[in-house]
Amino acid sequence: MITASQPSWIVPFTGMSPRSFGKLVTVLRREGADAVSKGRPWSLSLEDRTLLVAAYWRTNLTVRQLAPLFGVSKSAVDRIIGRLGPMIALRPRKRFAKDTVLIVDGTLVPTRDHTIAEQSKNYRYSTNHQVVIDADTRLVVLVGRPLPGNRNDCKAWEESGAKASVGQTVTIADGGYPGTGLVMPHRRRTGEELPGWKQAHNKSHKQVRARVEHVFARMKTWKILRDCRLKGDGVHHAMLGIAHLYNLALTGETSG
Repeated sequence: MITASQPSWIVPFTGMSPRSFGKLVTVLRREGADAVSKGRPWSLSLEDRTLLVAAYWRTNLTVRQLAPLFGVSKSAVDRIIGRLGPMIALRPRKRFAKDTVLIVDGTLVPTRDHTIAEQSKNYRYSTNHQVVIDADTRLVVLVGRPLPGNRNDCKAWEESGAKASVGQTVTIADGGYPGTGLVMPHRRRTGEELPGWKQAHNKSHKQVRARVEHVFARMKTWKILRDCRLKGDGVHHAMLGIAHLYNLALTGETSG
């Protein structure tokens, strides 16, 4: 069976070192994830429950498939994911230094819950997630609330709450955010060529903005972001949790 007591299981399912994983569990325990409550006690330790949630996000196995791997029932797996997933979620950064530069972009997550998803440009029912990273450290600083996948980034930036969270902090974006006040590449008018300094600026802008695409590529190694079966807030919790685990893997420290 899969268990966190064998460190060899931790890296493939969490992307973190056993030491960083231990720090995460310590923070979760401090926040009450292991508190005794009424009802039947958990059959798995907090370490194993944390690994189970990470394995679910990482592999996108069904709860029926995951249950025998951890030696628990299907309903227990479901309860563990519902209870612990939101507690692993990334806490958005609330303050930014004056010289901080952020990058924002939207990414689509195919989502089976059609009450929160819509057909998008990838022809699948998806949710749009606005992800903001620190341009210097490449850490995810916040993820906006998911919106239907047919919502363009320009509207999603404001409606997801990302705009309000960022405030006046300098933020770089692609050309899909007109009228938002974000730093976008210069546009060429029909029949005109951009002057050299604008071309140089666009090249630099593209190189820096590519960092958020690299973050998406890393986050989407978590297969649940390729086909999410979770309902309601489940896709949001998964996105936030994976962002947190990505940060931990990058820095080796818990983000708060």
